[in-house]
Amino acid sequence: MDAARLRELLADVARGTVGVEAAMARLETLPYEDLDFACLDHHRPLRCGLPEVIFGQGKTPEQIETIFDRLAARGGNVLATRVAPEAAARVRAAFPTAEYHPLARTLSLRRTPPPTGPRFVGIVCAGTGDLPVAEEARITAELMGQPTRTIYDVGVAGLHRLLARSDDLRAAGVLVVAAGMEGALPSVVSGLVRVPVIAVPTSVGYGASFQGLAALLAMLNSCAAGVSVVNIDNGFGAGCQAALINQLYGMDAPPQATPVSPARE
Repeated sequence: MDAARLRELLADVARGTVGVEAAMARLETLPYEDLDFACLDHHRPLRCGLPEVIFGQGKTPEQIETIFDRLAARGGNVLATRVAPEAAARVRAAFPTAEYHPLARTLSLRRTPPPTGPRFVGIVCAGTGDLPVAEEARITAELMGQPTRTIYDVGVAGLHRLLARSDDLRAAGVLVVAAGMEGALPSVVSGLVRVPVIAVPTSVGYGASFQGLAALLAMLNSCAAGVSVVNIDNGFGAGCQAALINQLYGMDAPPQATPVSPARE
């Protein structure tokens, strides 16, 4: 139950259209719901501004379906990440309107209108091989109520492709930048914009990339200001962070210019 639904319930109690006992019954699982194999944190939207999300990896299709069903019963959007096709098929049999994204391995059920507004989360990726991580970030940010715009396949091997999208980069409220190989793209992007850049190292690359470790270390050692870094392939974490930042600023106006400090060497 999110803040809007809780407020509506309290208003119904105040008007007398919902009795105290009925309200108590609806609130008794507000903090969490114990399913034996999982404790669902229904209080998370009120406490953190983001809903409980299912991490599908390591869970059986039956467990994912049960958790998905209980979260859906609360009436909000539902998101599951790292979902295998067989688990997605089982859930979609019960929830035909749920959408499976094979590339991102996400399963989502939307109950609220798609987000709109001038202030959007920009999702950037270096190459097509980074799309699964970038798409996970995009879907996450959108299910968290934030508009997105994608800027894909603009890696530093062809810098002109990135520069051609400068207007889109500068119009974003926050940017998620996914890259593998040497992981240089977030540093370059951060040198072009005045908004936070969330760097996502991906496990794409040849042997010496060490499944994304090289990109992770490069991003952690970025010389560009304003870059934060999430874990390897963690598009979900980046999408959540970007949604919180965009939510904090609000969606009623595009980013405004800020004073520029002298460059430091």
